[in-house]
Amino acid sequence: MISSKKLAQMARKWLRTAAAGRKRIAFRTEGAAVALDSDACAAASPPRKGFFVVYSIDGQRFEVPLVYLKSEIFGELLRMSEDVYGLPGAGPITLPCDAASMGSVLSSLRQRRSSRDAGRALLASMAAAARPCSSSSLAPCSLLHANCQLVVCAC
Repeated sequence: MISSKKLAQMARKWLRTAAAGRKRIAFRTEGAAVALDSDACAAASPPRKGFFVVYSIDGQRFEVPLVYLKSEIFGELLRMSEDVYGLPGAGPITLPCDAASMGSVLSSLRQRRSSRDAGRALLASMAAAARPCSSSSLAPCSLLHANCQLVVCAC
């Protein structure tokens, strides 16, 4: 039979282990954007040093390195967010794209393979999806570019 003292020690050890398991989040690499599930971070924990937090339309939380603020693509995403949602007073920054689009933007920035044309095409498709289509189902992309292509909306 187990003594009450030994049982209390085992219970405390299990509680510590369970608490450590809840707090533990495995980050892939230093300097990379990390997608955190909003359910796992219900308490809205502060971001790591050198990172900031943005949310996608569907509520997915992303920790983004501050270095990405220098990129043209991310700056345009923040401008689009300001146009759609306004400046957040006390709430989080929500970007006008879903988690899949946000993941592709962050992976292209992480791999430093985002050419200007590819980034502009991605932003143009997001801008076309964010605004309502006009009666003429052809909406020019919002970025002024010499060889700007038309985005076809399925309205």
